[in-house]
Amino acid sequence: MEGTTMFSERLKLARKRHGLSLRNLSSRLTGLVSAQAIGKYERGEMMPSSPVAIALAKALDVSVSYLLSPSVLSLQAVEFRKKAATKAREQAMVKAAVLDHVDRYLQVEQLLALDDGDWDIPANAPYKVKSLGEAESAAEALRCAWDLGGGPISNLTELLEERRIKVLKLDLPNSVDGLTCFVRTSGGGNIPVVVCSTAKSVERQRFTLAHELGHMVMEVSGGVDEEKACHRFAGALLAPRQELVRDVGLCRRHFGFSELVAVKNLFGISAAALVIRMRDLGIVGETAVQNIFRGVGRTWRTKEPCPLDWAEEPRRFHRLCFRALAEDVVSESKAAELLNIPVSEVERAMVGSAS
Repeated sequence: MEGTTMFSERLKLARKRHGLSLRNLSSRLTGLVSAQAIGKYERGEMMPSSPVAIALAKALDVSVSYLLSPSVLSLQAVEFRKKAATKAREQAMVKAAVLDHVDRYLQVEQLLALDDGDWDIPANAPYKVKSLGEAESAAEALRCAWDLGGGPISNLTELLEERRIKVLKLDLPNSVDGLTCFVRTSGGGNIPVVVCSTAKSVERQRFTLAHELGHMVMEVSGGVDEEKACHRFAGALLAPRQELVRDVGLCRRHFGFSELVAVKNLFGISAAALVIRMRDLGIVGETAVQNIFRGVGRTWRTKEPCPLDWAEEPRRFHRLCFRALAEDVVSESKAAELLNIPVSEVERAMVGSAS
């Protein structure tokens, strides 16, 4: 019965990750098995024959061993950064993709006997936030707890990974910018995860990661809008008050395009978020903000001006997979399954190219 449960959970996860209904999946199998039968597989009421299991794996672009391997994970405290029009099916696809990726991440950690313990929760977190000003203070407290100093954060993705937070960058639906959640394991552990979309600019990705971190470390109450609080937290984390004032001045009426681009690239924050950040700090007034967004910044909310020419990639999972392969802990085919890439790509990565 345990094997049936494992298969049912894996099958359901793989189907949702592809955004397929039971009927859609049955159609992919060209009549080999009905939607009703697939539903029974997912409920653990019966197991498919070997030919059907192979066909299901092929239709869902996974291995049969993946469908049969154990996984008892669930998402907790899920917070989406999404548009109001996001469909339930899209949210289910994102959740399934997160579970799938974290599952593979935990597999390689287990194979390498790695146990990093709990994530590096900042001192005094969760921070009690009853005003937007306290969200600003929360970002300052986190910077102090993590010993970040007052300057720009050069690589936020790497920072979060160093603090034992799983960072995923996925091909999300256009209606979803990111999310934060905890993945509960069968052993009762809670693994923090932050996710952002690869379709967004580096600046937007950094802001989303900072915003989602705000959800993880703040406890917002007192009628304060949590999304606005996390926006304020993200702006304060990426562009600290003292450093920003030092660079642009305490009170400004006008900005040139070149200066705004230089400052936003210095802090790795989007131009639109920088303008809002300066308004929040009183560096510019509402009239100046409106003038910027009606003039030079009229397209900034949808198109980043002079985007950063570098990227932040979560590298730890990738590095661990190739470490496991180099130490003969996994085979090339298993490494390819974990990384979700062809075996030929794994082979090329191991050999490299002659200089």
